[in-house]
Amino acid sequence: MRRSRVKYVAAVATAGVLGLAGAAAAHDRGSSSTSERLTGYEEVPALSTPGSGSFKAALDSSGGSIRYRLSFDNLESDATQVHIHFENATNNGPIVVFLCSNLPTAPAGTQACPAGGGTIRGTITAAEVGAGADAQGLAAGEFGELVGAIDAGSTYVNVHTTGRPAGEIRAQLDDERH
Repeated sequence: MRRSRVKYVAAVATAGVLGLAGAAAAHDRGSSSTSERLTGYEEVPALSTPGSGSFKAALDSSGGSIRYRLSFDNLESDATQVHIHFENATNNGPIVVFLCSNLPTAPAGTQACPAGGGTIRGTITAAEVGAGADAQGLAAGEFGELVGAIDAGSTYVNVHTTGRPAGEIRAQLDDERH
């Protein structure tokens, strides 16, 4: 009797641990998304500008990709490039992903930005993660590191313009698990 009770307790404990591990793994494989509003007030230093935008992204962790949609308008001057940068909200940081660019220095295959405002869509994979943040530990191709930085709120989207080359509107990204 005592031996069967010990086996039963051990079986229940093992099932509980496996169930928790399975739930955690399912959560990690599950979807996550972010939806942010870009303004000049999030620039460093903050800016007063009529420009605004929205960035929406959905992570497919099993497929290793992030699908995104970026819209912006009312900028004070033409957009030149848009990136995801690696840094917290109080600082400027290095570029890790090019979303669009009208400059000849952009990586090959980067889509053009709608200069006067508009919408772009795309998919980010390991191939789009650049080497700009190597010194901070986020190297080229490290998709998982990019996702971890987004989860931690340590990335931001920045729209750069001819009049504001350091950036006119910005939004810190923050993962919203579903």
